[in-house]
Amino acid sequence: MKSDQPELPIKCVVWDLDGTLWEGVLLEDDEVTLSRGHEKLIKILDSRGILNSVASKNEHDFAMAELNRTGLWEYFLYPQINWNAKSASIKRISEALNIATNSIVFIDDEEFERDEVTSVLPDVRCCDIGGVDRLFKALNVYSYPVTEESRQRRRMYCEEQERKRAEAGFEGPTEAFLATLGMELTIRNARDKDLERAEELTVRTNQLNSTGVTYSYEELAVLRTSPRHDLLIAELRDRYGDYGKTGLALIERGKKVWRLQLLLMSCRVMSKGIGSVLLNHIMHRAKAAGVRLQAAFIRNERNRRMFVTYKFAGFKEIGTNGKIMTLEHDLTGVRQTPEHVRLKIL
Repeated sequence: MKSDQPELPIKCVVWDLDGTLWEGVLLEDDEVTLSRGHEKLIKILDSRGILNSVASKNEHDFAMAELNRTGLWEYFLYPQINWNAKSASIKRISEALNIATNSIVFIDDEEFERDEVTSVLPDVRCCDIGGVDRLFKALNVYSYPVTEESRQRRRMYCEEQERKRAEAGFEGPTEAFLATLGMELTIRNARDKDLERAEELTVRTNQLNSTGVTYSYEELAVLRTSPRHDLLIAELRDRYGDYGKTGLALIERGKKVWRLQLLLMSCRVMSKGIGSVLLNHIMHRAKAAGVRLQAAFIRNERNRRMFVTYKFAGFKEIGTNGKIMTLEHDLTGVRQTPEHVRLKIL
């Protein structure tokens, strides 16, 4: 079990085009040549759940046509092809994907462009084209667990783009739009086959994560079969598709007090209120068992949203031991599942 890694895992690689993804300058040369090594790397990243995007100073339509010709256009999410500063393009990508900028790697052959990005976004990891292989080896990309969710991550983000387009065209409050999604949340005890994804969630999830503590596959396997613990997995789907396993909770069950050691939800469902639904379910279980419910919380730069989730649910701070804050709920006035979410307990 490890706490608060200094750097987030890589979630997205942003590519420059001219002189980087391909050899040559699109608007100056008769022909540009795609690097097969980079094409292979993009597909490897995609298969491991690491997203790809583009920040290029170029004519959008020409660049899009070339990417379509190479067959790589579908691999890039929220590509920014314009004449803006590349730091601005990377910021837009991070906002669109809802990921922190220090989980982004930017690859560009021009030192000037890398320096511009670093000056504005100092936590973005920048490298030149010659250092790509060394960088990925140093950051242990290939050691990240590969799960069904990671293999399908790009598809899930594309489905989220469809949701966002639908919401943008919807006239009415957010709650009314959520009601149109037909969300179904399944909560159940984790199984053996869930453990790789559970480990991945503890490594990748930072914004809706109560402690920032990561657990290894082996640690989770022990906790899953422990008579004193419940390891819960939450899965979400709606009419646009399947989000996969997006939530995880670890409960230590004492005779008089249950302690929620970990609660996290993927950032992809942050705006859907699913974290509160999982938390309310745990509160109902504790109330039915006649025990007090406490929760561990370790504040960091990224998990303010989780703290707000706890406070909104009615948890109050009762003590601190080092960095670990203890929150408690008196289990009165526990909210019911919102009508726009169908809850299945297995």
